[in-house]
Amino acid sequence: MRPARAFPKGASKQLNEALKQAKSKAEFQRIQCLWLRASLGLNADQVATALGWQPTSVRRLQAQYLNEGDQVLKSVGRGGRRNQNLTVEQERQLLTQFSTQAEEAGMLEVSQIKRAYEEIIGHPVPKSTVYRMLARHGWRKIAPRRRHPEVSRQRQRAFKKNSPGSSPKSSAKKPERSG
Repeated sequence: MRPARAFPKGASKQLNEALKQAKSKAEFQRIQCLWLRASLGLNADQVATALGWQPTSVRRLQAQYLNEGDQVLKSVGRGGRRNQNLTVEQERQLLTQFSTQAEEAGMLEVSQIKRAYEEIIGHPVPKSTVYRMLARHGWRKIAPRRRHPEVSRQRQRAFKKNSPGSSPKSSAKKPERSG
């Protein structure tokens, strides 16, 4: 096994100060991962055990710190919308065009929003992209009822019995095929 590269001089003090200024648990742990090696000289397995991480994650972060320096401490987390077509504000502006139309008509077709979205970004997108955008902005799908609230089952049955297409022949069973 090759010897570990040495941390720069003064890294221990700098990391100690950074620990005091950490704003979140994740940031604190990232700094602590580096501090444990710089101050106490712990190896990756020992640091991983102390933090509850995997040794490979510790090695990766420490190597990144040795290569890039303090930038690693300032880096943003891994989450976020990196592949977004429009910003949230641009999506909001697009949907305001359709909100008045939805209030007037009481209904809105997603295909219209999809066409406008594709026109803005310049390439086709799947419907799921538009549905996720609508959900992100609190829009929801409201479907019409399956039955009228004042439906009468008895009147429906009476209508079926007395309608012109309800002859005794049509209600008779068909003979089974043998085969």
